[in-house]
Amino acid sequence: MTKKVTTVANDTYITAAEVCEMLRKVAAEYAGKSIHIVLDNARYQKCEIVRNLATELGIALHYIPPYSPNLNLIERLWKHVKSRLRSKYYDQFDDFKETIDSIVGDTHKGSKALVDRLIGVSVQIFDTLVPVNDNSFVVAKDSEKEHRLVA
Repeated sequence: MTKKVTTVANDTYITAAEVCEMLRKVAAEYAGKSIHIVLDNARYQKCEIVRNLATELGIALHYIPPYSPNLNLIERLWKHVKSRLRSKYYDQFDDFKETIDSIVGDTHKGSKALVDRLIGVSVQIFDTLVPVNDNSFVVAKDSEKEHRLVA
């Protein structure tokens, strides 16, 4: 895993339109590869428009259980971003946004070791996940289809 983060930003509210823009960016960047995106249960991420576009783009969407911030990898990334932002006050929104973009854009380069510790290796097993229902997955362990519960 590269830990590279694909972002879509704005200065108002996140809606299904921004989620769709993110899906298009991810689909273009990883064309020809199997894409699985793990999301929380925000309405704008579970709506029909988003699900239909994901299907059209060949992206599998997986939703973590409600009220499970410990399973939401973006919360761990935000912890890193917030720790870097605390040392300075930003008068201008553009400077603030540029700093956030720089921190997030460095996740697969200079900050990769730190991000590896925050996210960890054991979480990155998505390529072998088999859904049991909307909120639970199992990992195929071998050719005999043994499974173990992971979430």
